[in-house]
Formats: sequence, C-alpha cells, structure tokens
Amino acid sequence: MEGAGSAALSFGRAAPALPPQSLAERLSHVDWVPDLGARIGTAEWFRGAATCLALCTITIALAPGFHRPVLGDTPPALTGAAWEEARAQSISPLALGADSGRRMAAGALVRPLAETPERPTVELTTTIGQDEDFGDALRRAGMPGNDVDRLTSLVSGAVALGDIKAGTRLNVTLGRRASKAVARPLEHLAFRARFDLALSVARTAGQLALTRQPISIDRTPLRIRGSVGSSLYRSARAAGAPAKAVEAYIKALATRVSVGRDVEPSDNFDIIVEQARAATGEVQLGQLLLAGLDQGGRKLQLMPWNEDGRTNWYDGAGTGERKGSASLPVSNGHITSSFGMRRHPLLGFVRMHKGIDFGAPWGTPIHATMEGTVAFAGRTGGYGNFVKLNHPGGLGTGYGHMSRIAVRPGMHVEQGQVIGYVGSTGMSTGPHVHYELYRNGTAINPASMSFSTTARLGGQALASFKARLSGLMGVRVAGE
Repeated sequence: MEGAGSAALSFGRAAPALPPQSLAERLSHVDWVPDLGARIGTAEWFRGAATCLALCTITIALAPGFHRPVLGDTPPALTGAAWEEARAQSISPLALGADSGRRMAAGALVRPLAETPERPTVELTTTIGQDEDFGDALRRAGMPGNDVDRLTSLVSGAVALGDIKAGTRLNVTLGRRASKAVARPLEHLAFRARFDLALSVARTAGQLALTRQPISIDRTPLRIRGSVGSSLYRSARAAGAPAKAVEAYIKALATRVSVGRDVEPSDNFDIIVEQARAATGEVQLGQLLLAGLDQGGRKLQLMPWNEDGRTNWYDGAGTGERKGSASLPVSNGHITSSFGMRRHPLLGFVRMHKGIDFGAPWGTPIHATMEGTVAFAGRTGGYGNFVKLNHPGGLGTGYGHMSRIAVRPGMHVEQGQVIGYVGSTGMSTGPHVHYELYRNGTAINPASMSFSTTARLGGQALASFKARLSGLMGVRVAGE
C-alpha cells in the first residue's frame, strides 16, 4: 500500500512554487464593502463598517454645509436681436398666443379683402327632435322657406310626413348664396324615411328632384331555442331573445302552466319572433309569433290568433284559453312566502299571512292579474306603496311593497296592464310583491282560485291557423 501510495504521489510533475504577492496585490483582493447585513460581528463585517464610517466622514468633511448655497452660473437673459432670433426659431404654446416664428410684411401685390369669403357649400347633419316635425327640422338646419315648402311637398308624395320618426338623421348640403343677408339654398338632402325606403333630394338645373331608393328586406322570423336552466327569463335573454319577447312568452305560457311551479330546469323553450333584416345590415325585431315549451313527454306550442276582433293564444289543436286572472303578477317572479300562518320575519311572532309573496328584482313591472278598477293607490301601513283593484263578481286583488305606483284611484285597468313596480317599501326584508285575493272583502288563498274561458277554432279559421303554425315550425333555429 505504501509503495502504491509513493508511486501515486511521485507520478507527474511537481507543482511550481508561486512567487510571493506584494502588499498592493494582497489588498486588491480584499472586499472593502461587504454586505453589512450578513456575518455580523466577524472581522470582515467590522472592515466593512470601518469603510462605511470612513466614507461618511469624508463626505461630511467635503460638504459645503446646509447654510451656504451652491452657486451656479446663470446665463444672462437674451435681449435685442439675439432675443428676436431665438423667438423666431422657437414654438410658443397656444395658451400664450403661439405668436412665435418669422413674419413677413405684406408686399405691393397684397390687397385687403372687403369681406371674408364664404365656403361654396356647407355639409351638416341634423336630427328630427322629439317634439318637432320634418319641416321644423329643415328650418332649424337653416334652409330658406321656399325650399322647405318644396321639400315637404316632394317627401309627402313618397311617405307620410307623420311616419318619419323622431331621431331620424338628415344629411344636408347647403349651396352658395347670393349674399349673407339670405339663407343658403339646399343642394342635397338624404335620409332614411322608413326601414325599407331611403330618400334623397338634389338640385338639378335649379330645381329640386326626389329620388326613391327602396331597400330590400328579409322578413324571415327569428327562432331561438334553449334550456330553461335556473331561470327561464335569464336563459332566454342569454340565448338572444329580446326582453319584450321574453315577457310576452312567459305571459303566454302562464295561460296554460304555472311558470314558477310546472316549468323544470331541464325543459327546453322555443321562441319565434318577427324579424326584419335590411340589405344595409340593420335588424328590427317585432312581436312574439310562437311560444313553445318541450317538457319531454309533453310539448306545448302556442300561437297568437285574432278571432272575433280579439287576439288569444291557441295551441296546436286550435284550443285557446283566456284566463280571468294571470298565474303571476310579475313575469319573472318566484314564491318566497305562501298563504297561511307564518312567523313574521320582522315582528318575530306567528300571525296570518293573507297573500303570496313573489320575489323579483327591484323595478320589475307588476301587472294586474284581472281586468278591474283601481279602488286604492297609495301608502298604507306595513304594505308600503299599495294598490287595490276591484273586479267583477265581488273579487278584489291587492299588491303591496311597490317601489313606484303607476295608476291612480278610479282608473280602469286591463288584464296584464302595468300598475306598479317591485320594491321593498313598508315592512319588508327585500324586493318583492305581496299579492292578495279577496272575495266579498275577505282575503282568500290566491292559489285556490282559477278563472278561465276556453275558445276553439273551427272550419276555415282552424285550417288557416294550422297552415300558419306549420310554416313557423319550418323556420330554422338561429345559428344552426
């Protein structure tokens, strides 16, 4: 082992001896500014502390002191020709007049103008206001009276002036005038008179001429289908159905089913709405054409149909049902408290609850559940803002905790008419409507009453109804 070790140690060349380092070389490898936050108390730390103290001492010794200002060289202000030259080459801000730059005096060929020249034409856009007609908007744009009279005569031959809606934008071009004392004459006018018609008026050879520009319209209805989910209203709106169509859809369903009790999250809704799509890209949505609900084993298809001057909702067999009272006073409400004895949420003791509470978002419209007359509309006790309606046959309904009342005593209201808006006035813990039903002045359970009359289509009316329904069912779902 020793022999092997000796051989191993003697193998190769011996390391050369390093020359001794000078003091300067040894000092150059010393870290004079170590981290004072580490290895506190060691020789290296004290060396760093000494370096920091030395640097601070030198700085204080060389500082001029806070009582003596440091003087600097300030250039003298420019004056005379030097100032003018510098000003000509500078850019002054608008707030100070922006009068910098070089200026040249007017030459012999420059002559002052007797008056400021006008632009040959003026282009402007005006909008028909809420309380003005077509002619008023033209006069407000600055047109002379003879042009306004001629324009109204030309346009009225193409479309009734009363049919031009407020908010219609008029693109106007006014021409050159003979003097500033008169109004500019009309050169060109263009606007959208109807959804399917654009009109333009131009001056040719001194005369105004009207040009009609019909716009092609595709009137294929819009069909939307989807799952009910946690909220029928929110799911239909998320699928793209307009708010008014969803409200009409829920009211139509309420004539056959209880939206709050019978409609399940797994059910599928089917909504068809009037739609007009212009070739220019605009889209208008109209009335609800079909309200469908697929509940697996049961399919409900309701379509509005005018019979004997009255529009009702009929199912696929031509059977209609017109209820005297709606299922819900709010279209997207849910029952939060039923009729009967309960512990009052604010008073804490058990007492009779004379109605049904329907929770709904603040400001949701409240509808009259039956046709009747407003007997009371105002604030009363714990009901807050309250409306009471009297109906034929000794019946009455009450609606409490409204945020705002939309009727007054003595008014006649139709079934479904808005009489107020959901709130939380009076003794209430949150936004809802308290709905009561009375018979001869005594409160009864609203869920125990059902009033309906049934109508049936027959003959040619039934055949026309089924043909229309078959055509609607052939409409493709949007996006498919």
